[in-house]
Parts: sequence; C-alpha cells; structure tokens
Amino acid sequence: MTTTPLKFYQIGSFAVGNRLVTSDERSMQSDADRANALTSGHRACQGCGEALGARYALDTAMRAANDQIIAVNATGCLEVFSTPYPESSWRIAWLHSLFGNAPAVASGVAAALKAKGKTDIRVVGQGGDGATVDIGFGPLSGMFERNDDVLYICYDNEAYMNTGVQRSGATPPAARTATTQAVGSAPGNVFGQGKFLPKIAMAHEIPYVATASIADLRDLEAKVTKAMEFRGARYIHILVPCPLGWGSASCDTIKIARLATQSGLFPLFEAVNGEMITSTPIRKKVGVEEYLKLQGRYTHLFSPKRNDEVINHLQRMADRNIQRYNLMGEM
Repeated sequence: MTTTPLKFYQIGSFAVGNRLVTSDERSMQSDADRANALTSGHRACQGCGEALGARYALDTAMRAANDQIIAVNATGCLEVFSTPYPESSWRIAWLHSLFGNAPAVASGVAAALKAKGKTDIRVVGQGGDGATVDIGFGPLSGMFERNDDVLYICYDNEAYMNTGVQRSGATPPAARTATTQAVGSAPGNVFGQGKFLPKIAMAHEIPYVATASIADLRDLEAKVTKAMEFRGARYIHILVPCPLGWGSASCDTIKIARLATQSGLFPLFEAVNGEMITSTPIRKKVGVEEYLKLQGRYTHLFSPKRNDEVINHLQRMADRNIQRYNLMGEM
C-alpha cells in the first residue's frame, strides 16, 4: 500500500489566508524527523507550557548541533515530570543536577568536552525560574562571567510550581501565590520586587541573549538556532504559562502566552554582546486586562471589587515595555 504525505494548512495564526509554506520555511515541529527530545510518557499537567517549551527548544538545538547535545537539567517541574525514577521521557544525553547548580554542572561538562577536544558536542543547561532567577543565580552569573560555552534556557512559569506555587523572583506584581496570598490591603505579590534576568544577562555582555514565547514557535526556533551559532555563554528566557499555578484553563495556555506578548507585559527581543539588536513587534495590541482575566491568580483584581489602581499600574508597566523595547515598531 502506498501513501501520499498530507499537507496541512496553517490556521489559527495571524497569517493572511492559508498559504502553504515551503519545506525550508516550516517549523521544526512540523518535521516528521524531529528529534522528539522530550517524548511521550511524561507526567506534566494538561496544558503545561514548560513541556512545550522544552520540546520546542531542545528539538531545535538538536537539529542545529546535528544531534550532538548534552543537556543539564536543574531540579524542578521539568525534571520531576519527565524523569520519575526509573523512567525517563528524554531521548538525549541528559543529566539531573541540584536545584541551584545546573549552570555550574553545565560549565563542568563544557570544560570536560573542551579538554577532550570534542568541539562538535554542545551543552545546554536548563531550569525553571526558581532554579535560574533565584537558587542558581550565583552559578549562572559565574557561567556568564567566564563566558563558558553553554546555552542556558530558563522556562519561566513565574513561581515555584513544583513545590506548591510559591513566589519566585520572577513572579509578577499583584499575582497570587501560596506565599503572596490575595488578602490584605495590597493583595498578591508586591510591586517593586523581583528581577528581569534577561537584562541582567545583557549586563554581563555575553554573546547572545533572547526572550521567547511558546505562542510564537517560529520566533522561538529561530532564536535557539541563532544561539547555537555562537560560542560562549548564551541565555534564552522562555515564557511558559502554568495552568495549575496561574489558575487558567489548560486549553488557554497558548492564548495566554500570546496575550502576554501582545499586551507588552512580556517583550520579545534579542541582544548580542550586551546590546539589543532586534525586538518582535506586537501584531495586535491588547490591554493587560484581557490577559489578566483568564488567570485565577489575578481574580482578586476584579472580584469582589474591581481594583483599577493595580490594573492601571500593570498597564503602565506594559506601556513602558512597549516604548523601551520598541514593540510597536515605530522607531
């Protein structure tokens, strides 16, 4: 029996019409021969943005490195749901490190490969925002300062989801977590705390820094591919919504990730040697309220009484990002 490969139309995007793209324009995920670095059998929640982000990023890195990849994974959601002992959903060389030392372990792997003269094998470190922004911040800064030949990827779901949805340094203002309850005169996470790690990475003037989102697959794949062209320390920060921690419907993960970028709350950009070189313009600008209303962690901003002061403050933050990163493409 013979079969004819099917060509699927691209739908549900901002594309005009349903234009079929050529094979070299298609995403890595549309390739039947993709690595499937993170394959089926893992135990992530329905709609888990981190599972999508990891598969997208690692499949792309595998293609860029001709399948010669060693990944070092910090403790966290990604490690727990993908490797319940004695099982694993990884189809690549994969190492589990402690919560806070994945960048150091990845640097050690890179140093060992360099000592052996194996320049064709590339190293990827990865972890959630807790392991990256907080617990592993020191080793990561050291990796940047030494310019070790490692691509480090942060999957940012904006809290410590694996241990019970506690606040992290990447938790946005006003968000409800187990440690920033929606109670009191200023419910949710306070304004003025936390850190935006891509800008800190840029301050180290490493070869490449980028932000990405699972809602823009082509942009994410292009940035991982570009990062693999550099040698030295590289950093990619990917927004990965968490239905459990964010109190959102599992079917809305991609939609929420898209609203985060289209509102300006999560800017997409690239930087080389500490200087921003490109930003991804907003295609269809939306207000932050459209993004907030889909998430249970912000319910207290609308009920029992609407808090316009906080909502407007978050809108001003988004507007500042739009201007700072030229997200409307006006410059």
